[in-house]
Amino acid sequence: MSLPRPAGQPAAALALGLGAALLLWPALLNGYPLVFSDTGAFLAQTVEGWAIWDKPFVYGPALHAFHGRLTLWGPALAQGLLLSWLAWLAQRGFLGGARPGRHLALCAGLAAGSAAPWFTAQLMPDILAPALVLALALLGFAADRLSRAEALGLQGVAALAAAAHLSHLPLAAALVLLVLAATRRARPALRCAAPLGAAVALLLAGNLATQGRLAVSPYGAVFALARLVADGPAARTIAARCPDAGWQLCRWAGRLPTDSDLFLWSGDGPVWSPRTDGLLPGGPISLAPEAGAILAETLRREPLAVLRAALGNGWAQLRRARVGDALGPENLEASVGRQLALGFPAAEQARFAAGLQARGLLPSAAAPVLALQPLLLLLGAGATLLGCWRAARHGDARMLGLLLAVLVGVTVNALVTGALSGPHDRYQARIAWLLPLAGLLALASPRSEAARRRPG
Repeated sequence: MSLPRPAGQPAAALALGLGAALLLWPALLNGYPLVFSDTGAFLAQTVEGWAIWDKPFVYGPALHAFHGRLTLWGPALAQGLLLSWLAWLAQRGFLGGARPGRHLALCAGLAAGSAAPWFTAQLMPDILAPALVLALALLGFAADRLSRAEALGLQGVAALAAAAHLSHLPLAAALVLLVLAATRRARPALRCAAPLGAAVALLLAGNLATQGRLAVSPYGAVFALARLVADGPAARTIAARCPDAGWQLCRWAGRLPTDSDLFLWSGDGPVWSPRTDGLLPGGPISLAPEAGAILAETLRREPLAVLRAALGNGWAQLRRARVGDALGPENLEASVGRQLALGFPAAEQARFAAGLQARGLLPSAAAPVLALQPLLLLLGAGATLLGCWRAARHGDARMLGLLLAVLVGVTVNALVTGALSGPHDRYQARIAWLLPLAGLLALASPRSEAARRRPG
């Protein structure tokens, strides 16, 4: 993934670099890029060549392209530059121009008062959810203010982002529909649909190569089943159909976990316990066909209960947007530490071990900064809603498109992640910071004829 240069101006290039540094300050505080237990699995995709059952073969190779088995600072810098570039283009696309001083002020505001830097500095595909929203908003509502290279770069970013995590696919689809409804033109919608199509093709090819299955999500039914078991409808289906159905999960009827994470990850739970039929390889791969059958039966038996559970989880997720649950040291040594030991120089392992996060000190160091984020998030949401009213009143179709894209993105993200995985703070925090960004841009939006001109 290569990022186009910002019009070739040294001052603009310097502003992009400084903006990236501002957005990476948590990594500087930590002394190392922020990681999560799942970061180890993404590293394992190329360090050990593992075909991880629950993760697309996308973000791991992207990490490898920038770390080269030398240092994880490379991918962190790439993520910082990506977000800085997107913020620069957002100013040009929706404000009519980008200036180095304003860009640095915007990045500094995001760095000081939002969750943006915490996810920019963390090596997880979470940062690609807001990147997807910004990229498709620019392609859908401000393409006439982009160079051809910038538009192609945005399409590449959007394709990578949509494929990097399965929850990003419905997010991309919702944004394509928004662009079509808002512009009432096929061309902008097709510009946004092209990356979605490329992402699906990438997933199909990747799963065929690594899992031997031509599918977008070969084993995704196991995740959906875990959620519906925890919510109740699937547990009731299993109780009603067993033992006659002959499912492996029949032996768990009446004692299934009510926590989806326990269902999915407990070593002696329903997914990972040894099978009575000896089917290999066991685990979620062998359970997936049965999970699909139980899901279909549950949807047939209790469609309204499934819908109520999905909406309830989505609402709960919408109200949870704290960063703290992604900053601790839990399982990092066994996941990230192991991969660094297998594929990176000893000096890189030492840098990881010396970081505040690995030593369990980062949450307390971050607490004073994170304390204000809920209030600032509410202010950002208010500014975004006010910006929608102002943009509609003044006929600023571009700005209105951006603000609606952010609102749709935040809402759909909550519905998808809440319904499929259950509410977790980081799932919403990763994208909710777009509200302060959109609010700041809306407050700075010009009311000129150029701004009111219909985007194309």
